[in-house]
Amino acid sequence: MQVQRLLVIGLLLLLSACGPTAVGVPGPEEPRPVLRERKPPRVGLVLGGGAARGFAHVGVIRVLEREKIPIDLIVGTSVGSLVGAIYADKKNSFELEWTAFSLEERDLFDYTFISPTQGFVRGERLEEFVSKKVSARELQQLKIPLTVVATDIQSGELVTLQNGSVARAVRASSAIPGIFIPVRYQGRLLVDGGVLNNVPVDVARKLGADVVIAVNLGGGKKAAQVNNVFDAIIQSLHLMAIESTEARLREADVVIEPQVSQIGLIDFGRKKELLTLGIQAAEQVLPRLREKVFGVNATAAVR
Repeated sequence: MQVQRLLVIGLLLLLSACGPTAVGVPGPEEPRPVLRERKPPRVGLVLGGGAARGFAHVGVIRVLEREKIPIDLIVGTSVGSLVGAIYADKKNSFELEWTAFSLEERDLFDYTFISPTQGFVRGERLEEFVSKKVSARELQQLKIPLTVVATDIQSGELVTLQNGSVARAVRASSAIPGIFIPVRYQGRLLVDGGVLNNVPVDVARKLGADVVIAVNLGGGKKAAQVNNVFDAIIQSLHLMAIESTEARLREADVVIEPQVSQIGLIDFGRKKELLTLGIQAAEQVLPRLREKVFGVNATAAVR
């Protein structure tokens, strides 16, 4: 009897030493991976200068909207500031197209001989056009944050406008030196932002953009026909800006370059063609766009 007790006790001790799993009792579960969604990237759209070629911007934006590419901020120079202001106000590519296509040459060129040493176009009509077409009076009231880039012609400094009159900011950013009279605004004498920074990728970075989409309308040195003083001045500025623009574009995540070099810089008769070229250029980079914008937004397992 004593021997049997000892055997039972020994068996119990042996089972307890083997742990709970030895008798089919499940052990503690392994910690499961915790799925956390990374913060979506802040996307900045940079719209470069290019005079009438700016209608290509409209086509690019139509594709971005169609593909549901979010636009958290816009930085615009010259015509890029005009298109950017209209879209930041409407936040609808079809309304942008309707509004932009209503722009005619007569809405830009109000000639004057009062100040021939500074320019022979006042720019008041452009300011009036923006005032009529953009419902927001102030930059800070736009649905999408917009930064307008201009150049202080006296100090030689780059100026970024983020508050104040939308219409006056666009007029200042579009005041091509030698053609438009410089714009006195916020204590500065301002001209076209393209003089110093035609595709301001670096400005979008400084504003906190994680992904920068840059639209360059000045690709290639091929010049359209130079028929008058407008063409000569604009083309000269374009050629001077090419080298610095190429360096800045290397800082962008996605570069969209509509093939518009064959279209004159003040040719307002080819709007639909420019729209199509913008659509085509944006569609060509869609894989990279999706990778940069949505690829970094995928969920990842974090142990």
